[in-house]
Amino acid sequence: MNNENLLQKEAKMMKLEKLIAQREGVSDKPFAVPVKELLQRYEQLYTGAISDVLREFCLLDQALPGHLRPLRDSDVVAGIAFTVKSAPNVKITGEMTFRTQMLDEMGENAFVVWDTSNDEKATLWGGVMTATAFGKGVKAACIDGGIRDTKQILEKPFPVYYKHRIPNGSLGRCLITHYQIPIKIGDVVIRPGDVVFADCDGVVCVPRDIACDVLVRAEEIRANEKKIFGWVAEGQNIHQITEKGGYF
Repeated sequence: MNNENLLQKEAKMMKLEKLIAQREGVSDKPFAVPVKELLQRYEQLYTGAISDVLREFCLLDQALPGHLRPLRDSDVVAGIAFTVKSAPNVKITGEMTFRTQMLDEMGENAFVVWDTSNDEKATLWGGVMTATAFGKGVKAACIDGGIRDTKQILEKPFPVYYKHRIPNGSLGRCLITHYQIPIKIGDVVIRPGDVVFADCDGVVCVPRDIACDVLVRAEEIRANEKKIFGWVAEGQNIHQITEKGGYF
C-alpha cells in the first residue's frame, strides 16, 4: 500500500475527512471580473478599508502580523496568492531543483506569500529571486522571515514585505518543503488563489470566494470616507457629520 492510500485509510478510520477538506481545501471559484481589473481596482484602495469590510463578513483575523514591513512605504499592490512553506533544515540535496520547479510555476499576477516556520537564521528572498519573479510578471512578495540584497531588490519596481534583513544564504540553513498549499502566518490562513493586498499599513488576505464582494463594499467605504473628509474640510461639527451617517 502506497503512502497516499495509507493516509486516506487513516483519515477514514479517524473520521478526518471533513477536517482535511476544511483545512486543505482550495477554492477555484472564478472571479466576476477579469483578474487584472480586479487587482487594479484593489490597488485604488487601502488596507484599512479592506480590513473593515472583512469585519463585516465576520472575518477578524485576515491581517498578517504587524512585524511584516514594506521595503518601500509608497508601494500599494494586490495579487493572487502563491504560497510557499519552508523550515530550518540542514539538508541541501535537491533544494535547488525544487526551488527551480517552484519558480517555474509562479505566474503573472502572483503575490508570493512565504511561511518560513519562524526561521531567524536564513534569507529566503534576495536580488536574484526578485529579478526572476519580476521578469515573470509576479506582483510582489511577502516573506515572514529574512531578506537580503536590499539594494538589488530596490532596483526593480517590485514590492517586498519582510520580517528582517540578514545576509545568510538559505542553502544549508533551510529547506523549501511545499508550495501552493494552504499556509498559516500569525492567525491568517492563506490559500493559493486568495487575493492578497498590501500597502504601508500591512498585508491583508481576502478569501477568494468573497474577493469581489469585498472589493465592491470597500469601494463604497472609500466613497463614503471621501464625503466625510469633505464635510470635515467644510468645518461641519461632529454632530452634523454623524447625523449624516459619518463616522470617525
